Amino acid sequence: MATVTIQHVTKSFGDNVVLREFNETFQEGEFVTLLGPSGCGKTTMLRIIAGFERPTTGELYIGDQLVSGGKTFIPPEKRNIGMVFQSYAVWPHMNVFDNVAYPLTIKKTPKNTIREQVERVLDIVHLSQYAQRLPNQLSGGQQQRVALARALVAAPELLLLDEPLSNLDAKLRESMRFEIKEIQKKTGITVVYVTHDQAEAMAMSDRIFVINRGVVQQSGTPDEIYNHPANQFVADFLGKVDFFKGEVRDGRIYLEGMGGQSIAYDGPRTGRVDVAIRPENIIFSAEGELKGVLETQYYLGDVDDCRVRVGDSLMRVITNGYEHRFLHEGQEIRLAIRESMVFEDDGLLEDILKIRT
Repeated sequence: MATVTIQHVTKSFGDNVVLREFNETFQEGEFVTLLGPSGCGKTTMLRIIAGFERPTTGELYIGDQLVSGGKTFIPPEKRNIGMVFQSYAVWPHMNVFDNVAYPLTIKKTPKNTIREQVERVLDIVHLSQYAQRLPNQLSGGQQQRVALARALVAAPELLLLDEPLSNLDAKLRESMRFEIKEIQKKTGITVVYVTHDQAEAMAMSDRIFVINRGVVQQSGTPDEIYNHPANQFVADFLGKVDFFKGEVRDGRIYLEGMGGQSIAYDGPRTGRVDVAIRPENIIFSAEGELKGVLETQYYLGDVDDCRVRVGDSLMRVITNGYEHRFLHEGQEIRLAIRESMVFEDDGLLEDILKIRT
């Protein structure tokens, strides 16, 4: 398995700069996700690692080998990588065995070795019993596993995955997340995964890189990114969150539009702030600091998704589904804030809200 070292990589298409000063090392055996909205530069970074694009500036190493940078450029087929795309890209006229064997066949690998390696990787992806089937006899998830097996069969040092689950339905997408992660654990391969789906990134990654407009906003474990976002963009992109303007005074944050109501604060910021609160961090409590009225609720079985009007503002509260039977619209409610995230009022929130609308 290999490390990936990215040093000062930028990429421009004419005057359009899509990546700016990307610096990082992806460790051997690590599952790294590049996460961000469409057009942020994540797929461009993956294509640079694969060798489908050359960086405008900077250097890229796979292991100790310089593969892109200066006058050096190693083509994709010589980088010892496997790649799985958004489309399954399996050969419709070949059965599962032959699809998976294809990378070895074109290398003129001995037949006994091909059979041994294909059988090994089909076992890893749980497709041994489908070896003789054609792709049109398989489900979408099974076809995606064929593509994954084909990428793994030549024992690459690095596996690159470009939105591989986006064509699957919701339930299949969820199950495939865990299958891919289990395969990565079994093989120990280094994985770089591209997605715009934060749930995929959270479920699968050792580290997440959140990218916006070609710039890495934050990198860290799923827990670090979700619970300690570096800025308002990261807080907004991962998970559900509501933002409120406020002012810090005397150990409290007075929230705009809430009739002078406030919440406790013992952090370092002063003056004008942006407050981000995730709906699962608000609880109904008789001792809560905020008073409001339950305006709407959406019972989803496992959770009750509520909107509570506090002053002139709406707060979203996600509580367990059991509480639904004790609540009714128009009911006066007190809310306790279990945890909030407080940022400098630097204008970034206004940009986020414009994008939302």
